Amino acid sequence: MSLSITLIIIIVTVIVSLMANNNPELYAKLLFNPYQAFHRKEWHRVITHGFVHDRNSLMHLIFNMFVLHSFGSLVEDLLIYKLGTLGILFYLLLYFGGMIVATIPSLVKHRDNYNYNSVGASGAVSAVLFASIAFLPFVDGGGINIMFIPIDIPPLIFGVLYIIYEMYMQKRGGTNIAHDAHIWGALFGFTLTILFVPNTLANFITIILNVF
Repeated sequence: MSLSITLIIIIVTVIVSLMANNNPELYAKLLFNPYQAFHRKEWHRVITHGFVHDRNSLMHLIFNMFVLHSFGSLVEDLLIYKLGTLGILFYLLLYFGGMIVATIPSLVKHRDNYNYNSVGASGAVSAVLFASIAFLPFVDGGGINIMFIPIDIPPLIFGVLYIIYEMYMQKRGGTNIAHDAHIWGALFGFTLTILFVPNTLANFITIILNVF
């Protein structure tokens, strides 16, 4: 039985993250540093940073891979069902496109700041999560479950709350998390899916109208 693209990405990300966490030199070469990407043309960092995670927090890796596992397989299967073998290419575009787009705010804002670094697949994972919301804004008898909240949240409501939270945290500041990367990845995933997967926009509108 062949492995899904989602599972392959998870396996590679876990292996590279663990290797980099135990190898400071490798970690430094893979993380996203806007200064080095822009001024030294080390553009590989806009991709490689998504395969390493905060070396001081294993939960960063676990959370991202849990969310990717939860929603990636669904999105991958839906894309293959709708687009055939092209669905695989679209899924890769969705994931890595989200990863690249998520670096744009930091690249613009911190391109002259040598000390700014970021790591993690959050932008790419947000793209996949919001692609699933584009496909299924509401789910009969279910939704997205968040730890410590006893009810499932409809995917579209979760998406709106997610964006509001990330915008608030970005404005508030005081953390080492690139909240703007999450927002851009999410918007990229949702927009790409709505615009380029046949019938997704019509289906999205129909589901919304049936609910309200």
